[in-house]
Amino acid sequence: MELMRTRPDALSMQAVILAAGQGTRMRPLTESLPKPMLPVADRPLVAHTADVAVEAGASELVIVVGYEADTIRTYFGDEYRGVPVTFARQETQAGTADAVRAASDSLDGPFAVLNGDNLYDSDSIETLFGSGPALATYRVANPSNYGVISVDSGRVSGIVEKPAHPPTDRANTGAYVFPETAREWLDVPESERGEHEITDVVSRVIEQFDVTPVELDRWLDVGRPWELLEANEWHLAELDRRIAGDVSDDAELRGPVVVEAGATVEPGVVIDGPALLRSGATVGPNAYVRSGTLLGENVHVGQSVEIKNSVVMADSNVPHLSYVGDSVLGRDVNLGAGTNVANLRHDGADVRITVKGERVSTGRRKFGVVAGDGVKTAINTSLNAGVVLSAGATTTPGETVTRDR
Repeated sequence: MELMRTRPDALSMQAVILAAGQGTRMRPLTESLPKPMLPVADRPLVAHTADVAVEAGASELVIVVGYEADTIRTYFGDEYRGVPVTFARQETQAGTADAVRAASDSLDGPFAVLNGDNLYDSDSIETLFGSGPALATYRVANPSNYGVISVDSGRVSGIVEKPAHPPTDRANTGAYVFPETAREWLDVPESERGEHEITDVVSRVIEQFDVTPVELDRWLDVGRPWELLEANEWHLAELDRRIAGDVSDDAELRGPVVVEAGATVEPGVVIDGPALLRSGATVGPNAYVRSGTLLGENVHVGQSVEIKNSVVMADSNVPHLSYVGDSVLGRDVNLGAGTNVANLRHDGADVRITVKGERVSTGRRKFGVVAGDGVKTAINTSLNAGVVLSAGATTTPGETVTRDR
C-alpha cells in the first residue's frame, strides 16, 4: 500500500482537548472538581493545554467535557485568547476514541488531539501541529507503563499498549495530529478494559499514512496528587518576579515571587521563590513560605506557619503555628492551631499513598498529605507522611493520624 502524506495548515487546524474524565486517581481532590480544573500556578491544568494549542496556531478549541462540565464551560466561555471555543459533551466516559467521536461533528479537515490533563512544552507542540499526520512521543525509563511507539525510517511504524517487552523507550503522550479521514474511523470496538481506545484509530492511521514522530522536550501526565505537585513545580519555576499586592516593608521576598493584586504579605514574613500568592491570599505575620508553593485565591497563612513546596487551594486556612510540607490541600480546608504534617520517611524509602484503593509509591522520599475539600483538623493534630484525608474529614484535638481518613 502506498502511504499517503498530508500536511495540514497549522494556522487553520482545530484542536480537540479531552477534558471529560472523572479523575478518580486524583481523589479526593476531584470529588466535586474536574481534574483538568485543578490549579497549576495561575490557571487550571487544562488552560495550560489550551495555551500550547493556541501558541501552536489552533484556529479553534473543541473541548470535550463530561464530569462537572459547567465548571470548564464557565472558565473558557466562547473564546480563549482570541480563539473560538466549542464544547462537545461525552455522555459517558467510555474511552479516548469515544471522546474524540463526541467532538467529530464539530470538526472539518485535519485536527489535533491533546489531553486536557497533560502538560506539554510549547515548542514541541508547535512542531507537532506543523508535521501532521503526527504523533508526539517522550522517552521514559519504564515504557511498559505506557503505549510504546516504534519508529522506522523516520516515520511511526507501530504502537503497542503497555507491552511486557517494550520495543523502544518512546512513550505515546496522547498528542496527535490526525488526517480528516480519521473522523470516519472513531467508532472502534471496546477494548479488554471496556473502553473505545484512540490507539486503535492511531494504528489505522499508521497503516495508511506516513505518520511523523515528534519527540517532546518535556511532558507530564498529571494523574495523581504528587504529579499535581510536580506540575506546579514546573510552572512556578517559570515565574518572573511580580509584586502587585500589598507587601509590608518588614517582609522579605527572595527570588521569583509573584504577589497578585489583592494579596497581602504582613510584617515578619519570608518568602523564598518560586512562589505564587493569588489574589486575596494573606500571609503572616511572621510566616515562612518556601519555594515551590502555590497559595490559591483567598488562602490565609497565619502567625508562625511554615509552608514548603505545597499547593494550597482556594479559601483554605493554615492560621496558627503549623508546618505543611510537600502536600496538596483542597478548597476550604482549615488546619487547627499546631497541626503539623510529616513529609519524610527516615528509612530512606519513598512515601506511599492510596490511589484507587491501592498503596502506591509516589517516587518521592518527601511527600506530605492530600486533603480533600472541607477537611478540618483540630488543634495539635499530627498527620503522617502519605495520609489521605477525604473531603470533609475531621480530627480530634491532639490526634496523631497515621492512616487514611
